[in-house]
Amino acid sequence: MRKKKNLAPRMEACGMYLIKDPFSMRGRWRELMPAARELRVELGCGKGGFTVGTAEAEPDVLLIAVEKVPDAMVVAMEKARDAGVHNVWFVDGDAALLPDMFAEGEIDRLYINFCDPWPKSNQKKRRLTHGNFLKKYRQVLAEGGAIHFKTDNDKLFEWSLEEIPQFGFRLSEVTRDLHADGAVGVMTDYERKFFSEGKSINRCVATMVDWTEPENDTALSQRISE
Repeated sequence: MRKKKNLAPRMEACGMYLIKDPFSMRGRWRELMPAARELRVELGCGKGGFTVGTAEAEPDVLLIAVEKVPDAMVVAMEKARDAGVHNVWFVDGDAALLPDMFAEGEIDRLYINFCDPWPKSNQKKRRLTHGNFLKKYRQVLAEGGAIHFKTDNDKLFEWSLEEIPQFGFRLSEVTRDLHADGAVGVMTDYERKFFSEGKSINRCVATMVDWTEPENDTALSQRISE
């Protein structure tokens, strides 16, 4: 991501969409939109194509977009402002801190779209579908809450299909070519580009189910530490 010119004044101009202290909002997010049908969080919103498109398509849903690259987030905030949506807010933050920003059961749905695949074996713990992150998601998802995951990286997707169910999530809507019969749903900026190039997109839904973390499962502990 190239550094944006005049980043500070551009961020300030979109300040109404930015939550400057997300930790103080823990347990209080719905105060932003009391009538919201659901509270959803997007991890890594990038330039906001999916964010704003989803906000426009479902105006009764409260959407919190988390992005740790300000140069990308300012573009997303400007898109939200220009579209005039009133049901999305942005957080400059990290997925690892979700339990510090959201209370237990506060989130109905998590979106993980085209995250960094961290392809090397010693980078597994950085993947947003790694067990360490999945356990954090369990802390903030409501009963029956779900993760909606999309990626163009086939190896990451296959690895995730094995990883996710081990931490109390039931997989459904698994597809390795989401747009095979035409465009489906709201696309991210990357996804729109991939679609135009004919590249297949992987997608699945992971719904949280009852699960107790094994206390003495050596194999599982080893997987988490890798």
